[in-house]
Amino acid sequence: MERSSDKCPRCGKTSMVLDGTGSEFYCASCGLVVKEKIIDMGPEWRSFSGDEKGDRSRAGSPTSITMHDMGLATTIGGVNKDAAGRALSGSMKSTVERMRTWDRRSQIHESSDRNLHQAFSELRRYSDKLSVSAAVTEKAAYFYRKALDRNLIRGRSITAMMAASLYAACRDCQVPRTLKDVAAVSNVKKKDLARSYRLMHREMDFQMPVAEASRCVSGIASRARMSEKTQRRAQQILYMAKQTGISAGKDPMGMAASALYVACMLEGEERTQKDVADAAKVTEVTIRNRYKGLREALGI
Repeated sequence: MERSSDKCPRCGKTSMVLDGTGSEFYCASCGLVVKEKIIDMGPEWRSFSGDEKGDRSRAGSPTSITMHDMGLATTIGGVNKDAAGRALSGSMKSTVERMRTWDRRSQIHESSDRNLHQAFSELRRYSDKLSVSAAVTEKAAYFYRKALDRNLIRGRSITAMMAASLYAACRDCQVPRTLKDVAAVSNVKKKDLARSYRLMHREMDFQMPVAEASRCVSGIASRARMSEKTQRRAQQILYMAKQTGISAGKDPMGMAASALYVACMLEGEERTQKDVADAAKVTEVTIRNRYKGLREALGI
């Protein structure tokens, strides 16, 4: 029981009591029940891990579509102790271990579960290598589940379709990751990855936002070790290019690299076209063409 300083609406005395066992909030003087069936949003008082001094919450991790069972399945714990805390005998240990094995196998019994289990294990690896956020990973899992529901995975490579889903999620969340970046971490040929992405785009009919060149500036500048002042100048150049409409239909990575090269020249920072091209993973010809267009249109 926990006493509160609130006043009773009937007798006016400050003798309100919160009964955690009965989930009631009542007055100790007149017995008026103000609230009942109160839900306790805090952790449970008891630990079920065998250690009473440890974490007393047994709610578990939140559900997520990046797991094949969405995190709703239960598992048999790995502590070889009974309810009283005593160690199990040798024969009972082998029995419990066999039960754990069958419990794990039963969770991925169907072919769709095995497919998702393999695909999402690869998704976690790709996301870690690309350093994308959890929101992008969730979006990639959503795209892959939709493709599985429409039977687009049947007869095709799980790796290629999962990589295509991740690339689609990066495009949808406007995270600057190119086909080359995703193909490199997934060990899938760029041609196969592009084919899988086009299939998903055509069959699932999702609309992708137009990529912004300004989002690619920080990544290129970081790899080329450019100053913050040069990055801000490049952002201004890209903003003016967008206002005049000369960036429409152009590769955002090439536009960002060209704007950075122009900014380096204006700020006196020594960077060659090859340095910027290598950082942006584009050709020097692309930078020269976009550089000429920027200077003529903006009068720099």
